[in-house]
Amino acid sequence: MIKIVIPTNNNNGLDDDVAEHFGRCNTYTFLDEEGNVLEIIDNTSEHMGGLGLPPELMKKHGANILLCRDLGPRALSSCKELGIEVYVGQAETVKEIFEMWKNKKIKRAGIDDVCEEHKG
Repeated sequence: MIKIVIPTNNNNGLDDDVAEHFGRCNTYTFLDEEGNVLEIIDNTSEHMGGLGLPPELMKKHGANILLCRDLGPRALSSCKELGIEVYVGQAETVKEIFEMWKNKKIKRAGIDDVCEEHKG
């Protein structure tokens, strides 16, 4: 089963904003391959005062695809190690980034796609 995760700011489902910063978002919204919201969880990773890294939290909830605006090289590497495919695109809402993925209008992330501020 495909389970898609998107870093988000609130609990607004498909209408929620895609968070600017992958690891420092407030919530993660999970969708099935049809675009239905499965669950929304709080970001309890170490970036938000909790434990573990964001990719570990996403994998624990069954994610195998991440759709985001951008991410750092360590996050990309961690996702790959955990078997999470990463796609990056500039979208405002969950629905918009999901539609980009569904219609193959979003790029699979590589090392050239990581945040400039996180490149060493």
